[in-house]
This record gives sequence, structure tokens and C-alpha cells, in this order.
Amino acid sequence: MARIALVDDDRNILTSVQMTLEAEGFEVETYNDGQSALDAFNKRLPDMAVLDIKMPRMDGMDLLQRLRQKTSMPVIFLTSKDDEIDEVLGLRMGADDYVKKPFSQRLLVERIRALLRRQEAIDSGEVATTEETKIMVRGNLTMDPLRHSVSWKGKDVTLTVTEFLLLQALAQRPGFVKSRDQLMDVAYDDQVYVDDRTIDSHIKRLRKKMRTVDDDFSAIETLYGIGYRYNEE
Repeated sequence: MARIALVDDDRNILTSVQMTLEAEGFEVETYNDGQSALDAFNKRLPDMAVLDIKMPRMDGMDLLQRLRQKTSMPVIFLTSKDDEIDEVLGLRMGADDYVKKPFSQRLLVERIRALLRRQEAIDSGEVATTEETKIMVRGNLTMDPLRHSVSWKGKDVTLTVTEFLLLQALAQRPGFVKSRDQLMDVAYDDQVYVDDRTIDSHIKRLRKKMRTVDDDFSAIETLYGIGYRYNEE
């Protein structure tokens, strides 16, 4: 049973989403501010977190930043209806997905299940006989899908599930272009719709993480209007 943490200062949302997720078989923990959630996470991490952005004591952005210092567990942001800045900032800081308020609870459940399926596939090695799970070396890059580990020039880089899948898809065929639509298919289930900006934000954050271990990292090339390409160095 997956443990889901809901963090939102709206008690109506906490109550209704908790009831829905528990009916779907999830174990649910609720918190009404970021600091309370962080205190609990420091003792025991959930399998996934669903975070509101605007909260008292510690907002969702600050909480996500603290989480990404120690875990790559899947995170979904709940964003305001018209606040696209929040969505982009959240994705750049390490969220795997976002859902706009007001939202369909069925949509939220599907997105939670999609992220958990991807995480479980990596953790369990359930697809260990496929090409995608072999250790891959591309120049300075080494990826081990079964351990969800990435290193660049021998230095470890911590990636979220979405970032890992995107890098893997690009690096599998150096020199070949992947369109944004192709990368969406890799990173998300058919039931989840994202736009081009979401993929772009993930790629920007992926590059930033790689540059924390190598300022000169440039293996992921943008082809404007077409997509992205991995160039083996």
C-alpha cells in the first residue's frame, strides 16, 4: 500500500482528497502547512507527496527545495487556476507533475498512479529483461536503471523519475532527435496531458543538475521547433 502525503492549508481539499485516495486503497497522511509536513518527513518519508504551493509557515516551493536535498520521491504540485508561473517554477525546482485547482479528483488519482507505476518499475526491476534496464554508458554518462543511479564523469547526480526517463530516452540513441511529443510519451501515461513547456522545464532542470557536477555540461542539445538531441562527448 503506497503512502501518500497531502499538504494543503485548505481543510476541505485535505478531507475530500483523503477520502478519495483511501477509497482507492492508499494510505494517506495530511498536513496543513509545509513545516508540519517537513517535520514528519524528517522522521519518515512517504512514497509520494502532493503539495499545495501557497501555505503558511513554509510554502510548497520551500518544502520541495528541502525535499530535493535528500530524496527523489515523486512530487505533484497543486497550483492556482491561473498561476502559470507557479507551475513552471515548481517543475524547474523538481516537481514531477502539477494539477490545477479546481481539479478532478479522478485526474489526480490517475496522475498519482502513473508516477507510482514508474517509480515501482525502477525500484523493483520488474522489466529487468528489457534493453531499457541495462547499464548504459555514453561517453561521460553512466546510467543504471535498476538502481535509478546516474553519474557524469564519475560523479553521482540525483534525478527524479521524470528526469531519469527523459535522459535515458535521449541518451539511448546519441545524435538522434527526440521530439517533445516523443518525450511526453516516454515520461507520461496516455491519460496524463502535458504541454511542451512542461517537457522544456524538465529538460532545463535536468541540465542544471548535470551542471552541478560539470559546469561545461552540454550533451543535451536543443533543436528549436523540433526537439532535443543527446550528443555523446
